[in-house]
Amino acid sequence: MSAQISNEVALRIGLAARALPDTDARRLMTVLIDAVGMPITETKLARLKVNKLRMASEGELDDIEVSFMKKAVNLLKGIGVSVDAEPLPETTPYSEGDMPGSIRVACASNNATAMDGHFGSCSRYLIYQVSGEEYRLVEVREAIIPKDAEDKNIIRAGLIEDCQLLYTVSVGGPAAAKVIRTGVLPIKMPDGGDCTAMMTNLVSVIAGNPPPWLAKVMGVAPEQRIRFAQSEEVE
Repeated sequence: MSAQISNEVALRIGLAARALPDTDARRLMTVLIDAVGMPITETKLARLKVNKLRMASEGELDDIEVSFMKKAVNLLKGIGVSVDAEPLPETTPYSEGDMPGSIRVACASNNATAMDGHFGSCSRYLIYQVSGEEYRLVEVREAIIPKDAEDKNIIRAGLIEDCQLLYTVSVGGPAAAKVIRTGVLPIKMPDGGDCTAMMTNLVSVIAGNPPPWLAKVMGVAPEQRIRFAQSEEVE
């Protein structure tokens, strides 16, 4: 970041970059310079429009959904910016075999227990162990990616390669392919949500009749997955 911008503007740029799929603060900074000129000030950001940001990106942001763009522009304007972040949740000890039949789930997150991050730009992954009886937050993994990394998505995929599922607001096609290659199934939930609520729901699904795709993730034999599907049709 340039010394010509204030700490407040730097904060807004960092938060806005997290709101955009596969966009880092350095790239967004370059786009903003083209959009509003230097120095980047709070006054200039207050006048920023989504279309102007898209045009300045020279096509790089064209495929990003309007809802994500609007959120990023609002953050750049200072709307929804919170300096006092919620503290990270505490983890619960887990040893292999503690929860028979459980799966491991990664949630892309930027704040506390919120699943509000994009795979390629979230600040951390919350790692949950989930069975048909309970769930535990077993680890918080910070997404500290070297700036000179040749492929940041491969590094991110490696951070969660011991998981079976990834909950994320968004993940691009090429990045999703790299995640799947490690054996992790990405699940996109554009509206995000609270991780604890999602894990509570997943516990109920696992305890009941999990859909075939989830049964496969759980390692259930093909013939048993067919019985799951037949049971759902009867119901």
